[in-house]
Amino acid sequence: MTPELAQARKRLRAALSKRAFMTNREHGIVSPQGNPSKWFLDFRSIILDGPILKDIAELYWDQLKPLLPFQVGGLETAAIALVAGVVLTAKADGVNLNGFYVRKSRKKDGLQRMVEGTLTEEKIVLVDDGLNSGKSFIRQIELLQLLGKKIHAVCVMVRFREPSFYRYFEESGIRIISLFTLDDFPATGGVAEYGRANAVHMSPASVPFAVQWKFESSNPSYFHILPKSAPVIDDARVYFGADNGTLWALNQHDGTIAWSYKTLFGAGTKRIFSSPALARGCVYFGAYDGNFYALDAKTGAKKWIYREADWIGSSPCVAEDLNMVFVGLEFGLWKKEGGIVALDLMTGEKKWWQQGETMTHSSPVYSDAHKIVIVGSTAGAVSAYSAVNGKLLWTYATGGAVRAGFAVDEKRGLVCFGSGDKYIYVLRTKTGEQVHKVETLEPVYSTPLVDDGNLFFGLLDKRVMCIDLDSGAVRWTFMTSSRVFAGPLMAEGRLYIGGNDGRLYELDAKTGAGTGFFQATERIVNRAAYNPATKRFFVPTYANEIYCLTRKDTP
Repeated sequence: MTPELAQARKRLRAALSKRAFMTNREHGIVSPQGNPSKWFLDFRSIILDGPILKDIAELYWDQLKPLLPFQVGGLETAAIALVAGVVLTAKADGVNLNGFYVRKSRKKDGLQRMVEGTLTEEKIVLVDDGLNSGKSFIRQIELLQLLGKKIHAVCVMVRFREPSFYRYFEESGIRIISLFTLDDFPATGGVAEYGRANAVHMSPASVPFAVQWKFESSNPSYFHILPKSAPVIDDARVYFGADNGTLWALNQHDGTIAWSYKTLFGAGTKRIFSSPALARGCVYFGAYDGNFYALDAKTGAKKWIYREADWIGSSPCVAEDLNMVFVGLEFGLWKKEGGIVALDLMTGEKKWWQQGETMTHSSPVYSDAHKIVIVGSTAGAVSAYSAVNGKLLWTYATGGAVRAGFAVDEKRGLVCFGSGDKYIYVLRTKTGEQVHKVETLEPVYSTPLVDDGNLFFGLLDKRVMCIDLDSGAVRWTFMTSSRVFAGPLMAEGRLYIGGNDGRLYELDAKTGAGTGFFQATERIVNRAAYNPATKRFFVPTYANEIYCLTRKDTP
């Protein structure tokens, strides 16, 4: 290292110690889990300081130059300045270095890109400010690998943990380069202390999935926030709705199209967000053209259509014992209101209808034990009706919109849901009496899952939460790297849930420990499906894709 670079390193260490390092006592620092943190390194406070950025870029270039040829990239937003700094420093040294950055989510307009800049065939070096859990790096790596790119190294200012923690990088042949570690900043307690305090939920050491096939529908929309159509399966096919107004039926073994059905007004904004339901040899779904459809599951032939709403974003639920299907309706051409309708499974005849004063995007749930159907509204009201005749049995008011679905525990007589008021609710199915109320940090859009006395939720505060239904206590939480809209799936004793980072997380259902993941190129905003006979997963993305996955250890 030259004397000039030695001085640059000295200046950067001083800036990190005096300007970036912050304590909870002085600044009230909060962890991603919502708990107080002892300290925080605010890298952003120094990265955009011109002289300091120049020092960082020159120190990075000194470490990276021996790796030539390569291209340099990183994840927005911090890496944008760092990539630019390294590219300019390389240019001053006579090297034309290609730079790019990866978006956290696809751009909604223009070219709708995930990667900004031009990717070349050269190996990739990724840069960022710090390396803690490694989750943000792993997301980039998996996405770029799906694009056929080779990642050679990652470079950061500060590494937080022992090298042994980053097994994923070692197993992937990716070199870790850091200018400093926490040991260079005694006020942090150093690497060992940080590792002891943050030992749980380390990044999975492996990616246990293999892609069997991938299907892509045309003309996806990137403007909607809520979850889109989730796949449902029978023995041989997978069914899901798309933004172009098409209901797809795919053959599970190879992803080929068995049949497709275009909704009556499936153009422009007339999309299918409704997740289909299967019963009596038919597939049922609603669409934003305001119609509710019943199709023959084998052929896609129309059985009947119910035409009454302006939009249907709600997903149907079926009561086969009553020969009924229930779905939420939305009206907005003259007055924004909604309601729920019960239809005959075989004929589409309206059995009963209940009107609400606000929109009903929420998906209803049916309790077979109590013959009750329950649905939410954008006004925050949850209503329970007799499934037989539509009589209102009870209502429960929350403080925010209830837009997602519900889960019922028939054994305990409970119904569970989340609200926009940042709470998870557990009520008595029969009476609407509150049993548990659990606070979250952000509104809840995920449809929950009940399994073996536990309630599983994905949260917009980036957590996955497990709640004991008997006590209401939180059994564990798992921290993802993004907001979670998707509902969880239980398969073979493991919990699977997607995030806005495009990752399908695999967790130990008992402990919440991460055991693996799959990285898609797009956000995963709804529940995956699983066929236990073939041990195949069907994972939907925000771009109307379906990935068919198997675990690599599947015989």
